[in-house]
Amino acid sequence: MVSLIRICFSDRLVDSSTTRTLTAAITIFRHYHFNKSQTPKILDPFASVQSTGRNIVAVFWDLDNKPPRSVSPFDAAIRLKKVAESFGVVRYKIAYVIQHSFDYVPPEIKEHRRDRRKLNQLENKGVVKLVEPYICRVCGRMFYTNEKLINHFKQIHEREHQKRVSQIESAKGSQRVKLVGKYSMKMEKNNNAVRDILTPKVGYRLGDELKQTWFCVSVVSTKPQVADVALRNHMVDMMDKRQMECLILVSDDSDFVEVIKEARLRCLKMVVVGDSNDGALKRVSDAAFSWEEIIMGKAKKEAVSVAFGTRTPISIF
Repeated sequence: MVSLIRICFSDRLVDSSTTRTLTAAITIFRHYHFNKSQTPKILDPFASVQSTGRNIVAVFWDLDNKPPRSVSPFDAAIRLKKVAESFGVVRYKIAYVIQHSFDYVPPEIKEHRRDRRKLNQLENKGVVKLVEPYICRVCGRMFYTNEKLINHFKQIHEREHQKRVSQIESAKGSQRVKLVGKYSMKMEKNNNAVRDILTPKVGYRLGDELKQTWFCVSVVSTKPQVADVALRNHMVDMMDKRQMECLILVSDDSDFVEVIKEARLRCLKMVVVGDSNDGALKRVSDAAFSWEEIIMGKAKKEAVSVAFGTRTPISIF
């Protein structure tokens, strides 16, 4: 099935709707067909349709050190990918995190949830009346209170979603493949609506939203430095195998300085994303951007000139 889908993507005559259907089918097929315990290097499905003469880019995200705060994980990952595409074909997107990070909720998200609860109470009492109704992103029905929209989504669409999941998990072989293709667009639509409608009981969907943007999220034990060691070893392993020409690291952790120096010695373009203005990582990298520049879109404009600019020599001693 994977080879068939690759052929479809490489055909320039395939229309956009077919491409979107196949993309969603790949996501769900991988989720239910492959062993979840493995930690593969996930290939971006769109990499095959990019121009072949460009550099291969790998994005490594230290989620413990640099979790998304001002925006949702999904939006942060999408904007980070847009910047990374300025340096070449983004083929690898890898994140490492400890289990505790899934329970953490940034202060900005907590404040937004408090405001949302207060607004729900005012809507229910009739104190606040909306000019435009809430619209269900799955079926298009309109509601004049947010709580009615939530109840509608849980009672109808969540139940339908669980039925589809159960059917896929119980099926085998070609039957499973057919069900994945049949339900792919509906499940993708449901997953997109969940982010805006439902509030998770624990955390803020850090892992789930990153996986929807094709990030391979690896969860490691809570022992000190375990995530850093795993991330560093993964980067070195890919450098040894020459699987990338550009490495983008999202972190402010100075423990990665030696890895960055090693990458530049091997003639890899090195990009750092972090908030430390005078950080050790930024001093030894080819380019550095802050999270604010990533979110506001400024980094994408600057990345074009950096990607085709000259390399600044560094001292490794």
